[in-house]
Amino acid sequence: MTLRLPEHTDYRAWTGLRATSAEFLRPWEPVWADDHLSRRAFTTRVYWSARAEAQGVALPLLLVRRQDGAVMGAITLDNIRRGPAQAGTLGYWIGETYARQGYMREAITAVVHHAFTALDLSRIEAACLPENVASRGVLEKCGFKYEGVAQSYLQIAGRWRNHVLYAILRADRRGRTEAA
Repeated sequence: MTLRLPEHTDYRAWTGLRATSAEFLRPWEPVWADDHLSRRAFTTRVYWSARAEAQGVALPLLLVRRQDGAVMGAITLDNIRRGPAQAGTLGYWIGETYARQGYMREAITAVVHHAFTALDLSRIEAACLPENVASRGVLEKCGFKYEGVAQSYLQIAGRWRNHVLYAILRADRRGRTEAA
């Protein structure tokens, strides 16, 4: 798999994957805007991705299968904070066809390694819905530790939802933590 910034030529693959995976993704995501799958919205995404990466505030990447160039999902290291924090927030999604095959685990591991080595971050945070067993599992398998619950953290599927919070530290000595 290759992780790379989105390109204009990814529009059809990205839109097709999002459309065919819509029912799989919607319970875990904010409500999609009416133009979510439009070329204009994707073009905006491509420009934002390049600008955010160049400015060092985010690293928005697509998961692309090497053997056939299939777009499988996306992972974003966002809200990169410098200074005393040296931290970022991880978000991700994968198309239903590619779920539970190890691709997201590979992507998270690679992005975390890059964040700690090339970007010199100290902490990566992630949050997911408490009932999202797959997301919690992949974070835990990648070394993220459960830290607690954030009340009304994000609007998901049209309502404010609590999220479980996870983090991984560059020099983590906390040992295993059990989620509540």
